[in-house]
Amino acid sequence: MPSAAELTVVEWAISDQPVAYDAALLAMESRVARIADGTAPELIWLLEHPPLYTAGTSARMSDLLQPERFPVHETGRGGQFTYHGPGQRIAYVMLDLRLRGRDVRSFIGTLEAWIIATLASFNVRGEVRTDRVGVWVMRPERGPAVEDKIAAIGLRLRRWVSFHGLSLNVEPDLEHFSGIVPCGVAQHGVTSLADLGLTPQMSDVDMALEQAFLAGIAPVRHVTPPTA
Repeated sequence: MPSAAELTVVEWAISDQPVAYDAALLAMESRVARIADGTAPELIWLLEHPPLYTAGTSARMSDLLQPERFPVHETGRGGQFTYHGPGQRIAYVMLDLRLRGRDVRSFIGTLEAWIIATLASFNVRGEVRTDRVGVWVMRPERGPAVEDKIAAIGLRLRRWVSFHGLSLNVEPDLEHFSGIVPCGVAQHGVTSLADLGLTPQMSDVDMALEQAFLAGIAPVRHVTPPTA
């Protein structure tokens, strides 16, 4: 069993090949159970998925516009429909809220702040909205009130341990989002770092995510990715 000191250090894993969604879910559920039991440290897992749609607990089938386009996975995370695919950095967040105040709203704010700090390292200003979860970017070149979503957050808790997490659009095919109403929000679009004219490598984004996590949340220790 990890010591109290070890529990303050979050393990940090990066998969360099796309991970099948079902395999990732099994691995997450196994790890969350062990974190809840006190037999494994917390974990942040960075990865990409093949193209797919996921349906959260609030998903409306009317928001699935092209059901045959990509595989659709029903999932127990919060939120509605979202897209995952190559060029999008997924961060699966397996953190113990028993160590972090048991305040879900505050925890979501912490994740939003983590994304905003990551974007700031690329001189992108991310913003949050009180009426919807995620991180948004204003697009003044298209109009004074135009904004696009650059990162989504969808969580599930089990015994106060979080899983699922967030997705940051680095260079995905944004047209793939047209098969759904992303997160149930039809009046705004989606964007990415590439769409904003930036061309960082995924490794650059990973480094920015790590530095922002270290500065705002916890120290980390690099480990090999989990397996199902």
